[in-house]
Amino acid sequence: MRSLSIVMFTTFYPPHSFGGDAIGVQRMARALVARGHDVTVVHEEDSYRILGGKVQAEGPSDGVRRIGLSARNGVVSNLLTQQIGRPVVHAARVREILAERRPDIIWHNNASLIGGPGLLAMGDALKVYEAHEHWLVCPTHVLWRYGRELCDARDCLRCQLSYRRPPQLWRATGILERAMDGMDIIIAKSEFSRAKHREFGLKQEMTVLPYFLPDLAKMAEPHRGHPRPYFLFVGRLEKIKGLQDVFPAMDRYPDADLLILGDGDYAGELKRLAAGRANIQFLGRKSPEELDAYYRGALGLIVPSICYETFGIILIESFRLGTPVIARRLGPFPEIVERAGGGALFSTEDDLIAAMRGLQSDPALRAAQSAAARRAFETIWHETPVMAAYGAAFAAAAHRRGDAALVRALEGGAVETGAR
Repeated sequence: MRSLSIVMFTTFYPPHSFGGDAIGVQRMARALVARGHDVTVVHEEDSYRILGGKVQAEGPSDGVRRIGLSARNGVVSNLLTQQIGRPVVHAARVREILAERRPDIIWHNNASLIGGPGLLAMGDALKVYEAHEHWLVCPTHVLWRYGRELCDARDCLRCQLSYRRPPQLWRATGILERAMDGMDIIIAKSEFSRAKHREFGLKQEMTVLPYFLPDLAKMAEPHRGHPRPYFLFVGRLEKIKGLQDVFPAMDRYPDADLLILGDGDYAGELKRLAAGRANIQFLGRKSPEELDAYYRGALGLIVPSICYETFGIILIESFRLGTPVIARRLGPFPEIVERAGGGALFSTEDDLIAAMRGLQSDPALRAAQSAAARRAFETIWHETPVMAAYGAAFAAAAHRRGDAALVRALEGGAVETGAR
């Protein structure tokens, strides 16, 4: 079976990334390299710096060829792409990369600032678009209207202005619709996200393929340095993550602590809101190994997001380690938690407190949810079944495209088990 050439485009990619979606792209790129494929990831460096990101040190080589695009005047380059919807400054370099790599698959992720919809038309290969967020139907990506409420109807011009962003002129031209017509497969990360894309006007069909995690080579030992039982929050500290809604519940629940792992723009306000509450502690960012240990030692993971996520990868991070999840009954969380049987959902503060009390006071309940969480991870969100699903979906797309050679490679297990 031949090795495939794959070029992936994304705005953010480590070490120029804020986490989350970019880590998912990196995880997929590494999985493809591990299966013997030639993978090039092209990303936009200026946008990360403009948004205040600090470049982290790179880890050891993982076999992924990383190409960071940067312009002499990154602000102008980004503004042109944001306004015109084309890779104005980077177009020549993109064409050069595609000519050099001659990809079998062109895989688009977050295209917002690396080239917008104009990038999607470039190149001739099997074309994939993976919707890690709601950029296809929302200029702000998150369906969070005016920065204060869930979006249930379009008011895009006023909303963009409330975010202090210039309106995207290209969204009125039809360029995105034409570009999406050229995609061979469009991936949603959950049934919920697929439904939201349809509700907000995406006409093309989407295929649901979730995130995955590799299994752990060695299960982490539970964190034993904390003296009291604790629940855990993991993620970027932003208002839309809803952590502020958990603090009043902790006033009513003195029997355990809330440990907060992560950092972000809203950290200062959250610390102000939590002041005086001894059972809430901010521990900052942790290494993957430390994070796993905290997951293992927690009574449960609390996921209180108040916006429409596309998936929620921290849920399956928790499931992988057998830690139950308490998630807000919103977005994709119900389909994930209910499918796994590995936790509980809440809508109100009383619901949240009842779920916390259940996990802490009923060891048999927690053990059952822990076992269900781990079992669901192995059968649904482990790397092996998810990569098999990607391979089957790509083979079907290649068949529709009429690329017989690529069909043979994909049906032979190129994505699932790798080139041989």
